[in-house]
Amino acid sequence: MRTRPAPRIPARVHATLIIIVAVFALPLMPANAEQPKPVTAAPESPDVIPTLENWEGDDRERHGGEFELTRRSRIIVDAGTDRALDDARRLVHEISAQTGRRLPVVPGSARARAGDIVLTLDTRRADPDDLGDEGYELEIDDVLRITGATETGVFYGTRTILQMLATDDALPMGRSVDVPEYAERGVGVCACYIHISMEWFERLMKDMSYLKLNQLWIEAKVKSDEYPETAFWGYYTKDEIRQLSEMAEKYHITLVPEINSPGHMDPYLENYPELQLEDRSGERQPSRLDITEDAAFDFLTGLIDEALQVWDAPYWHMGADEYMLGSEYANFPQILEYAQERFGPDATPQDAFVDFVNRINAHVQGQGKKLRIWNDGLAGENTVPLDPDIVVEHWDGRERILTPSELLDQGHRVMNASYALYLVRGGFMTDTQALYEQDWTPLVFENETLTEPHDDVTGAKITMWPDNGRGHTENEVEEQAFMPLRHIALATWGGPKPSETYAEFVALAEAIGRAPGWDDGDRQPLPEGTYALADAVTGDRLAPVAAEDGGHVVFASGSAATWDLLPTDDGYYRLRADGTELCMNITEGRRYLNVPLESGAPFTLTPCSTAADAKTQRWQVIDDGKGELRVVNAISQLPVARNGDGLAVQVPPDVQEPVVLSASG
Repeated sequence: MRTRPAPRIPARVHATLIIIVAVFALPLMPANAEQPKPVTAAPESPDVIPTLENWEGDDRERHGGEFELTRRSRIIVDAGTDRALDDARRLVHEISAQTGRRLPVVPGSARARAGDIVLTLDTRRADPDDLGDEGYELEIDDVLRITGATETGVFYGTRTILQMLATDDALPMGRSVDVPEYAERGVGVCACYIHISMEWFERLMKDMSYLKLNQLWIEAKVKSDEYPETAFWGYYTKDEIRQLSEMAEKYHITLVPEINSPGHMDPYLENYPELQLEDRSGERQPSRLDITEDAAFDFLTGLIDEALQVWDAPYWHMGADEYMLGSEYANFPQILEYAQERFGPDATPQDAFVDFVNRINAHVQGQGKKLRIWNDGLAGENTVPLDPDIVVEHWDGRERILTPSELLDQGHRVMNASYALYLVRGGFMTDTQALYEQDWTPLVFENETLTEPHDDVTGAKITMWPDNGRGHTENEVEEQAFMPLRHIALATWGGPKPSETYAEFVALAEAIGRAPGWDDGDRQPLPEGTYALADAVTGDRLAPVAAEDGGHVVFASGSAATWDLLPTDDGYYRLRADGTELCMNITEGRRYLNVPLESGAPFTLTPCSTAADAKTQRWQVIDDGKGELRVVNAISQLPVARNGDGLAVQVPPDVQEPVVLSASG
C-alpha cells in the first residue's frame, strides 16, 4: 500500500490512512546516462510480446513458404518428464481454442512429419551461454520445433507459438534462440486487508505465463491454527494457499509470499497488544511489532513457519518497510536503549532494526528459503551490517536511502520495484506510455540510473496495491494492468521494441490478446431483469427490511420481494430493490482501507449510484451451473450469509457456509 506525498518521495500508507495520490512526473533517465536506445524489431520478425531476441527468416518464407497445422498435425513430446507431458496436454486445449484444431499428443521421439510440433528437452543446453534455465530455440520449417534445456524453456517456446497463432494460422519460416535478459520478471499483488479472489489470481497467472513473466509476489495472511486470534479479517485458508501454489507450478511461476513486518502488522497484532510497540507516552501501536521483545520474534517466526507449510516457494519476503511511517525512532527510546545494550554505546536505533531483519534471515535460511525485503528501511545509519545474501527490492528513491549501486557494492542482489511501476487502487497508476517512449529498462531506478548491466540486478516487477480498496473492482484492476504487464514483460525479457510508437505497441498487444482460455467463466450469468433471490434450502427470499436509505436486508419467510439485476460495465451487477431506487450495499462494520471488512457486518440499502465512490454496491453473481448462485460483494470479496436472526451479513466462507440462492426471473 504505497503512496507518494510529494514528487520522488515515496512512502507507503498506514493501514488506517487513505491518501489520494497526486500524479507526478515519472523519473526520466539523466542526460548523462549512457544506456543505449533499444533496437526496434525487424519488420519480418513475428509479432509477439516480448519480442524475439533474434529472428532469422528462412529464404523459403520469402517465396511463400509457411508452416500450417493440418488435420494430421501432432504434438510430439521428446522430453520424458511428467511436467512436459502435462504442459503438452494443456497446449492441446490452447491450440484448439486458437485454431479449432485438436492435436494428439505423442510421447517419445517419433519421426516428425510436415505440420507437426516437436517439443524437445535437451538438458545439455543448460549452460547460461546457451539456453540456460528459461531460454528456448524455435525452428519453423515444415515441422515446428521447440527445444529447451528445461521444461520451462520449452513452455515459453509454446507461449510464443500461441501468440503467433493468435494473429495468423500460417506461421513464417525461420529460427530464433530466445533467452531472457533478466532472471526475475515479476508482478506483485498486495492481497493484504482486501481479499482477492482465487479466480482473479488464476486469470493473472495465466496472463503472466502468456507473457513469460515468472515471479509473483503475494502479501497475504494465512489463517493460523497456532495464533487463531489473528484470523479476524482478510485471510486465506491453508487450502487456498495450496491452490495458489498449484496454480503457480502449472504456469511456471515462482511465488514470493510475504508477511509484512515489523511494520504494517495490524492485520496480525490487533488482538496481541502485548507485542505492539509502545511509544514514549505509553500508547501502543497496533501496526508496529516490538522488535526489542523476544516474544515478538517468536510470534513472527511462528507465523512464518506455519505459512511456509503451505506456500511452495523458494523465497520469504518480510517486507521490512516503513517501520517508522508517520513517526520516528526518537518516539520509541527503548529501541535505542536495546541497541546500545546489544551493540555498544555507538549503536543506533537502526541497528536494532537491521539486527531483527538479520535474525529473520537466519531463521528462514534454516527453512531452506532466501529472504527478501523492501529497501526504504536502509538509510545507512546502522553500524550492524545487513546480511549480504538478503535480496533487496528497491522502490524508495528518497535522498537518504541507499542507492542501488551502494546496495550492489554491499553484495546484495537488487530487484527494481520502482514506484513508477505501481498500480494503486483509487490512486497512482503507472504511465506505461511514458515508460515505453523513454525506453525504460530495469536499470532505471527511482534515484539512480545504472549506466551498464550488472549481474546482480535481478529484474523488475510491477506492483498492485489496494490503498483505497473501493477505488476499483478486481475486474477494473485487471484491465488497468493489461498494458503494464505487457510492458514489463518486454522490458525484462530484453528483446527489441516491437514498434516505434506506443500506439502501435498497444495495437499489437490487443491483436495478440490474452492467453487462450484466459476467462472460461461468464461473469454476468444472468441477463438484466427482475429476479426473486431465495435461500436454496429454506426458500426464504432475500428481502429489504424497509424501503428506505439505511435499511437492512434479511432472509424473510413468505416474502414476495424481488430485485432488479443491473449489469455494470466491469462485469458485475447492482441489486436494486424492486420498485425503489435503493441498492444493496455494505456500509456498516469496521473499515480497512476504506472498505467494511468486518465479519458479520450486515448488508444495507443505499441510493443506487454508478459513482466511483459507490463500488461497494457491486456484486459478483457466480452460477454453479444448476440454477443456484453465490452472491459475493465485488469489493470486500465476502459472500452473502445469514445470521441467527435471518439478517443478511458478510462472512469469510470458511467461517459460515455462504447462502446459495435460487433465482427466478
